[in-house]
Amino acid sequence: MDECRFDAVGVEELVTDGPTRVALTPAAADLLRTVVGRHGPVMFHQSGGCCDGSAPMCYPVGDFLTGDADVLLGTLSVPGLDPVEVWIGRAQYEAWKHTRLTIDAVPGRGAGFSLEAPEGMRFLTRSRLFTQEEKDALGL
Repeated sequence: MDECRFDAVGVEELVTDGPTRVALTPAAADLLRTVVGRHGPVMFHQSGGCCDGSAPMCYPVGDFLTGDADVLLGTLSVPGLDPVEVWIGRAQYEAWKHTRLTIDAVPGRGAGFSLEAPEGMRFLTRSRLFTQEEKDALGL
């Protein structure tokens, strides 16, 4: 059983070490374990819209190449898995830098290229503004 807590607006998340820019719900952690079991180590890239809306896209490590136009939002710690990096486009990061993102999993069809697509579940990003305490800790 993963150690969980409720965030500032009542969303259940896996416990993190201090304020972070990105977190994970227990449902997303379970789906991530399934995906990693089938595909090996993965990473997320928070898409900026267009075809799949603004969804966290899950890829095998090395399949999605990040560059100068991307920002490492954080690294997710899921018991039993290697650390999972979460990236976001720089322009989208600038718009969302005062926002905590939580990756959740809900029933539905995942985005076409995201690894969870065949699982009958999809990753979903929930967001909220940082509290003043979190902003202070993150230097915002």
